[in-house]
Amino acid sequence: MAKFKVPHTLTLLFSMMVLAMIATWLVPQGFFATETLANGRTAVIPGTFTLVEERQYLTPWQLLTAIPRAFASAQDVIFFVMILGGVLSIARATGTVDALIGRLLERHGKKPHMLIFMVVFCFAMASSFIGTAGEYIPFVLILVALCRAMRLDAMTAVGMTVAGYGIGYGVSAFNPFTVLIAQQIADLPPMSGNWLRFAIFVPFVLIGFHHVWSYAKTVLADPANSMVADLPCPLGDKTEVHYPTLALNHKLILASFVGTIALVAYGIKVHGWYLYELSACFIAWGIFAAIIGRISADTAAQKFIDGAMELTTTAMLIGVARGISLVMEDGQILHSLVHGMSLPLSYVGAEAAAVGMLIIQTLLNFFVPSGSGQAYVTMPLMVPLADLLHIPRQVAVLAYQFGDGFSNMIIPTNAVLMGIIGIAGIPYGHWFRFCLPLILKLMLASSVVLVLSVMFGYGAGLQPAM
Repeated sequence: MAKFKVPHTLTLLFSMMVLAMIATWLVPQGFFATETLANGRTAVIPGTFTLVEERQYLTPWQLLTAIPRAFASAQDVIFFVMILGGVLSIARATGTVDALIGRLLERHGKKPHMLIFMVVFCFAMASSFIGTAGEYIPFVLILVALCRAMRLDAMTAVGMTVAGYGIGYGVSAFNPFTVLIAQQIADLPPMSGNWLRFAIFVPFVLIGFHHVWSYAKTVLADPANSMVADLPCPLGDKTEVHYPTLALNHKLILASFVGTIALVAYGIKVHGWYLYELSACFIAWGIFAAIIGRISADTAAQKFIDGAMELTTTAMLIGVARGISLVMEDGQILHSLVHGMSLPLSYVGAEAAAVGMLIIQTLLNFFVPSGSGQAYVTMPLMVPLADLLHIPRQVAVLAYQFGDGFSNMIIPTNAVLMGIIGIAGIPYGHWFRFCLPLILKLMLASSVVLVLSVMFGYGAGLQPAM
């Protein structure tokens, strides 16, 4: 029997688009009425689900036209990734990255577990407080290089990055893009219920750290155990044996990088910046790095183009991944799926329904990978359902948080995830096998937290007057 081979990630994503098109032929088409809120976003109105009078069949031609439309829809993420690739190529040309790796190896080369914990913890903190996600992409190749120098692999680098990102979103204290929006829709005080989120933050981070470190130890014991041993390293086959000294110009470039990250965080929080502004910040940093690193304009231009070209495959994956949800929207089955999944919850007890909300939010994140977008689609339905089943609304918000945050780590429609694994040269099939056990652990822990939250009335005192 021939050994089963996981298809290329692009093949896998296009196959999902085809399945989505077929689903639009079979799943009842319908929609909820919507209303425009004060902030300009659109939310569904509970109890208004209506089937369409006449089914519209998507054709293979519409499937094909959805691909360039998906690229246009995801252009901000695509160009952000390519610009970052170009800018980081300039930074590598200055020797700053190699010098930084050398210094880190001097201090932590024999403590890879400390590196993994620090990355997971710090990334989770940033995602929890300010909702960072795509901002981690610049760190991926640096962590890949650092892991390779520590006799680890690219999977370890991506594992610590994505674990921090996903767990941070899942147990966020007050992520402005998820928690605050969900609480606003649920008519709960902003940032309420933070005591529980703070309490579970470290235990969930430890779950992520344990998973990545357990894998890393097997790679350290025998490199043949690496899940990406059959793949080329994204940094090439050259073995780096000498790292330059961290000179003054390298320190200035690194300090400006930290300053750029701080500026980005400030812009997101205060001015509502997103990927266009973030790209501009990194372009400015790239220019500064070229000047301080004494790279000629022509060399910097060529390095920028080389770095962007290296991420063309990643850009393709992001565009096609967006096409899956676009086909669902065109076929008018997205609201049908939400409606159909929510119905069974009205027939079970409060504790089981809370876990059911988690499962539904997890599944729906595949179709609506935007955290804020998912809140506007699902929370208007989950809040009245929670009231009906005597589940505190704060628990419904927590279920949404868990479902959105943790599933971001594995769903192929998440553009940030596809960007991260694409830069690291890891096919989606390999990543799925690594991440699935972690998702199951986090889902089990989340279910326990939700059941206990219902039993002890978490947030019950904050219910708005009916």
